[in-house]
Formats: sequence, structure tokens, C-alpha cells
Amino acid sequence: MKILVVDDEKDVEMLFRQKFRKEIKSGQLELVFAFSGEEALTLLGSTNPPEVVYVFSDINMPGMSGLDLLELVKSKYPKIKVSMISAYGDDENYKKAIQSGAREFFTKPIDFNSLKSEINNLLNS
Repeated sequence: MKILVVDDEKDVEMLFRQKFRKEIKSGQLELVFAFSGEEALTLLGSTNPPEVVYVFSDINMPGMSGLDLLELVKSKYPKIKVSMISAYGDDENYKKAIQSGAREFFTKPIDFNSLKSEINNLLNS
């Protein structure tokens, strides 16, 4: 299963690769990274249909926000599941994300046990 992680903070890639080391090594997961909403859309559009089945995006990024990205992904690629992450667990972002079709909403620091559970649910559905 190919997962796209979108976050303008580059150190997130190392953290995700470390936390999902076993799943990557076993071939269960493939992680790809984009560091902006625009880069994420380019990556998703590079194959037809996209190989990515799950997008995990930060909300607060320069340029296109994660919420803007969520709406574009849901309209262009309705089968792709999207979850959002924010350093701010505010109700407004949460409501907006869920209403726009986000599957889940995580706050930083990420609870990787919850995220792994979410991914396992996707793998088994």
C-alpha cells in the first residue's frame, strides 16, 4: 500500500521512515513524501490512476493549505483516503477537515499507535 505524506517540515520524512521501518521492510507499506500541496498534486497526477491509496497531510503549510489539498484530492480522486494533521487541535480545523471528507484528524505530536491502527484498518478493508 502506497501512502503519501505531505508536510513542509522535511524532518517528518525521517520520523515516518523510522516509525514504519518494519512495515516498509516487509513490503507492506511504501511511503512517498511531498513537501507542499502543489508537489503532492503533481505526484498524484504522475500515474493514472494514482498508485497512492492514502494521503496524510499537514494542514498548515505555506502556499496551498492541507485543507485546500484535501478538497482537491477528494474532488479529483474520490477513492483516495485522506487524513489530516495539525499542530493545533482546534475545533474549526477539525470540523472543516471532517466535513471536507477527511477520514481522520491527528494532532502533533503524532500518536503513531493510532496512525498505525488507522493504516491497518485500511489494509484490512
